[in-house]
Amino acid sequence: MENNKIDTQEVKYTAKDFQSGQDVRWCPGCGDYSVLAQVQRSFPNIGIKKENIVWVSGIGCSSRFPYYMSTFGFHGIHGRAPAIATGVKVANPDLSVWVATGDGDLMSIGGNHFIHACRKNIDLKILMFNNKIYGLTKGQYSPTSEKGKVTKSTPFGSVDYPFNPISLALGANASFVARTIDRDPKHMQTMIMRAAEHKGTAFIEVFQNCNIFNDGAYEPLTNKETKLDTVLHLEDGKPMTFGKDNDKGIVLEGFTPKVVNLNDGTHSIDDVWVHHEKDENAIRAFILAHMNEIPGLPTPVGIFRNIVKPTYDEGVREQIKRVTEKKGEGTLKSLLYSGNTWEVN
Repeated sequence: MENNKIDTQEVKYTAKDFQSGQDVRWCPGCGDYSVLAQVQRSFPNIGIKKENIVWVSGIGCSSRFPYYMSTFGFHGIHGRAPAIATGVKVANPDLSVWVATGDGDLMSIGGNHFIHACRKNIDLKILMFNNKIYGLTKGQYSPTSEKGKVTKSTPFGSVDYPFNPISLALGANASFVARTIDRDPKHMQTMIMRAAEHKGTAFIEVFQNCNIFNDGAYEPLTNKETKLDTVLHLEDGKPMTFGKDNDKGIVLEGFTPKVVNLNDGTHSIDDVWVHHEKDENAIRAFILAHMNEIPGLPTPVGIFRNIVKPTYDEGVREQIKRVTEKKGEGTLKSLLYSGNTWEVN
């Protein structure tokens, strides 16, 4: 392997080549099945050999993912998947490292590991399955559950404020931030492919339905009667339009997004906010991240931000190379006996 580049494949894979043969043990109808299927359908096209792909997970329904992928995998402990994946990537830069996690796993005990992975821009791909509930432990409210959510742990409604995962990733300066929905398979495949192409921390929030403990959490976004009026597809360089007749647009008045009717003679397509995913300034991405919190506005899906900057793992490798060229390989003994050492008599 030259220049620490991930080996590209010579053999042609199919989706079946990425199926491990393990019995998939999720509840019938769970949105996790769609995520698994879209990953397996996308991976033959990312151009990386199976032996150079690793999936790392923490704890939760989503974290069974490595068992179902015919790649290398590591099932870690609660919330620690980004930290484990960081170690894998830094120690083995030739690997393509992916993380499967859930909102309970990543946004609670794993929050600190997540923000620092984003901050350092480690070359990881993180898929967070967000069903707004703790599914594996049978239905407690999670860090992304809405205020007032009635669950087994909040029988009178949660008084907690939820995390906005997209905003959190942007705040930690992740270089690639995206969102997709379990019931939009083609869109999810596109997001997975785009994340695979990205060099740096790529975070994808997947709106995923838990049909047992939080069924219908995203019903307005997936129902064929309403989704065209409630979902905004972000496309780089294109105006933000949506609606059954694509006659609604988003305009930005100061820092406030508003919906306008493109047929009422007051506004035209020229007035509509044009999305730029490569904008170095994250302010507009933050506005998009919080758009679905404003009544009457659609929920954006797609790539919020996609910028290029050096990765942490690259920096470590380059530093090691530079110091080694200057000081030589060194030995473990010289390392142990360097710095502050003393003898106890």
